[in-house]
Amino acid sequence: MSNARKLFGTDGMRGVANLEPMTSATVMRLGMAIAARLRQPGRHTRIVIGKDTRLSGYMFESALASGIVAMGADVWLTGPLPTPGIAFITSSMRCDAGVVISASHNPFEDNGIKVFARDGYKLPDQIEAEMEALMASPELDQQRAAPADVGYSRKIEDSRGRYVVYAKATFPSELTLDGLRIVVDGANGAAYRVGPAVFEELGAKVIAIHTNPNGKNINARAGALHPQVMAETVKNHDAHLGIAFDGDADRLVLCDEHGSVVDGDAVMALCATRMIKEKRLAKDTLVTTVMSNIGLERAMRSAGGQVVRTQVGDRYVVEEMRKHGYNLGGEQSGHLVFLDHATTGDGIVAALRVLAIMTREGKPLSELAQVMTRTPQVLINTAVERKVPIDQLPDVQAMIASIEKQLGDDGRVLVRYSGTESKARVMIEGLDESKIQGWAEELSVALAKSCRAPA
Repeated sequence: MSNARKLFGTDGMRGVANLEPMTSATVMRLGMAIAARLRQPGRHTRIVIGKDTRLSGYMFESALASGIVAMGADVWLTGPLPTPGIAFITSSMRCDAGVVISASHNPFEDNGIKVFARDGYKLPDQIEAEMEALMASPELDQQRAAPADVGYSRKIEDSRGRYVVYAKATFPSELTLDGLRIVVDGANGAAYRVGPAVFEELGAKVIAIHTNPNGKNINARAGALHPQVMAETVKNHDAHLGIAFDGDADRLVLCDEHGSVVDGDAVMALCATRMIKEKRLAKDTLVTTVMSNIGLERAMRSAGGQVVRTQVGDRYVVEEMRKHGYNLGGEQSGHLVFLDHATTGDGIVAALRVLAIMTREGKPLSELAQVMTRTPQVLINTAVERKVPIDQLPDVQAMIASIEKQLGDDGRVLVRYSGTESKARVMIEGLDESKIQGWAEELSVALAKSCRAPA
C-alpha cells in the first residue's frame, strides 16, 4: 500500500460539501476504511461520530454510519459537540475511534472528516495513508460483514452533559466565576449550547451571542475568525472578558475588558509563565508552531523557559509534546493543548485556564496579557493555482533571502502553503511595520505569479 496521502491534509479530509472528495459516496467508503483499519482483534468494534452544526453534517453522519455498520462495527452518535468533546467521549467510552464531521473555521459550504484513535489523540499521517489506500482497494469490499453481523447505530442522549461535566472538572475546585460577566461567542457552531453552559454553571453571568445555528450561519461574521462583534459586546455590557470559539470549538480567541483581542500566543505566554513559576510546566518548555510571534519566545526566555517549534497544525504540536513529555502547546490561531487535561485543542478548557489565573490573581485580562510584547507581524493569504515547492521557485527564494538579510536578527520570513486550501501564506515579522507590510505584499504577488498553471 502507498504511504502518500491525497485526501487527508493537516487536519483531516476537507472540501466543499457534495463535491469530491466530500461526497456521501466517498465518505461512506471512508467509514468502511475507518472500521476496517481501527478494529481491535478479539473485541466488537465501536466508533463515536460527532459533528458541528453544518447543514451537510446530517448527510455525512448518515454516510459514515452506513459505511461503519456495513463492516460489522457499531456507531454511537453524539450530535453537535465540540471536537474535544468527541475525543473525550471516544476515550471515556473505550471506543475504537472517534470521528468528527467538521470543517472547523471554514464557511458552511465546506465540510470535513477528522479521526481520533481510541486514546483520544488524532491519527498519525501513516494510518491516514493506510486508510486512503484501503478506500481505493477491492480488499475493502471483501471485508463487509455478513448480514447477521451488520452493526447498529444509536445516539448518546447525554453527550453534551458528559462534556460539560468533564470541562468543569478542569477548573480548580476551590474557585468559582461568581461576579464575572463573560461574553461567549459560539460562532453558531458546535459550542452553541455547551459553551455558555460551562461558564454559567461555574457562576458567571454569561452574555451569549451567535448561539442560534441554522445550518448555514456557522462562522458567518462570528466566532474566533470575526471577534469584532464579541469585542463590541464586551464593551457594551461592561463585561470582564469575551470568549470566541471557532466552528468546532477546538480553539478560541479572547478579548479583554476594553475589547482588545488577545490571541493564542498571548494566552500561551500567560499560562506557560505561570506554570513555570508553579513548577508545573514539563521541562520548562512550550511547544508551538513556526507561526507564533517571536515575542512569545522572548517572554518564555525571560521566565526561564524555552519554546520548541513545529510545522503548522495542532496535531504536530501534540505529536511533539507526546514524543518528548511536554504538557503545554498550541498555535497562535488559538488551538491550545493542555495535555494534563485534554488530548487535543480545547477552546473551553483553555478559557477556563485563563479564568483561573484571573480569579486567583484578581487582575484583569488586559494587565495579564502584557506578559509578552508582540513583534509586528504581517500575514497575507494568497490564492495559488498550484502548490509548487518553495525551493523550486528561484525568484521567490531570492526575494526571501534579500528580506531576511535586511531584517537581520530582528525578524523572520515564513512562506508556506495551506494544508486545507489552495492558498499560500506569507508571514513576515520585523520592527518596522510599514516595511514588512510592503515586503509581504511584494512576496505574495511574486508567489502567485510563480505558481500559475502552465498556459
